[in-house]
Amino acid sequence: MYSFKNDYCEGAHPSILTALTKQNMTQEEGYGMDRHSLNAAQMIKELVGYEAAFVHLIPGGTQTNLIAISGFLRPHHACITAKTGHIATHETGAIEATGHKLLTVNTIDGKLTPDLIAPVLVEHHFEHMVKPGMVYISNPTELGTVYSKAELTALYEYCRRKKLLLYADGARLGAALTAQGADLTLKDIYELTDAFFIGATKTGALLGEALVLKNADLKEEFRYLIKQRGALLAKGRILGIQFETLFRDGLYFELARHANEAAQTMAQELGKCGCRFLIDSPTNQIFPVMDNGVIKAMSQRFGFYTWAKVNDTHCAIRLITSWATPAGEVQDFINLYREQIRSMPPFVDVPA
Repeated sequence: MYSFKNDYCEGAHPSILTALTKQNMTQEEGYGMDRHSLNAAQMIKELVGYEAAFVHLIPGGTQTNLIAISGFLRPHHACITAKTGHIATHETGAIEATGHKLLTVNTIDGKLTPDLIAPVLVEHHFEHMVKPGMVYISNPTELGTVYSKAELTALYEYCRRKKLLLYADGARLGAALTAQGADLTLKDIYELTDAFFIGATKTGALLGEALVLKNADLKEEFRYLIKQRGALLAKGRILGIQFETLFRDGLYFELARHANEAAQTMAQELGKCGCRFLIDSPTNQIFPVMDNGVIKAMSQRFGFYTWAKVNDTHCAIRLITSWATPAGEVQDFINLYREQIRSMPPFVDVPA
């Protein structure tokens, strides 16, 4: 059985394993002060175009979100997020366990806009309620959609006017930056947020996220917060070497592009078979709607999640391709789907 459940089923790109092995017996300073971590941070500074950027390498995405959000906010502050946001759905209440309420907003496509945020600010207007202090987004969203430069600019300018921090979860940032039609760069992300992170765990690394801080008020004593949350690795080199390898010669973007192309090939070929989709996603997450009987049959050969019920006979499934997804597995999935729908109507009626 081949799994399309996530983009971290595999270990790491061979170049990373080679680099880790090559440097294995070389002594290095600990806690992110090794030359590889420092070099990786410098590489990221050059990619965002600002020497003043402050970069921290942290093992995982949930840790990064928890440390950043709880560290940025005052005790009475809340964080605004889409209802589908990762911190609101798949992090076991990690943010709220720190004492910060999440204010969730319903969105059609997983993206937040000033118009969606405005009613939250109107409602939370005095000291008897939590005060919104931050807006959390992810790019891409949990639905695989991406922000355009115009959308992110409008959101950032609104947050600045309303004195809200804008923080972007980039667990799959590579997928957003390399998606067809994407017009954002790492430099743009840096300029249009107060902080964001670059995910490596889902883009060819064994583990690791790079948190990038722009807002000067957020930088001071941040390493204390990382240590307090148990995320300051003694063997920080493990993270540094991986990021160093990913950003050397554009490997990070190459791997993200591969994942996107694999998913979009699936989407195009399934679409030719009459398959409809829950949402239009240009990244490595797609959400085809299938007959429940077809889903049962497909699940005997491939691993994936049933994402949402569409009607009594159809559900949307989530397929995620990775940096290592073989073209052969993509084609096998397409072929099996074709076999399963031969005796079925060519179109699925998906409610708007």
